[in-house]
Amino acid sequence: MKKAAALSILVAVIMLAVAVIAAAQQPMKIPRRGFVTGVSCSDPGILARTEAFRQGLRELGYVEGTIIVEYRYGDGKFDHLSEAAA
Repeated sequence: MKKAAALSILVAVIMLAVAVIAAAQQPMKIPRRGFVTGVSCSDPGILARTEAFRQGLRELGYVEGTIIVEYRYGDGKFDHLSEAAA
């Protein structure tokens, strides 16, 4: 009987260890943010606006490599912005 109890405890400890290891190996989900504008990416003022956006993200603690930023440009087609944002 003592051997069966010891074996049960050993199996439980091994299962717990495997569960902890498996949980530790889960990849971290990287935050994703979007920058949507109605102008073209070649607009003269877009560089300053995107840099201000990046600066704001840095001030909030987001740094390159720990966040994914997707840029969408409407090229003057403002009726397509909701689609671009989705």
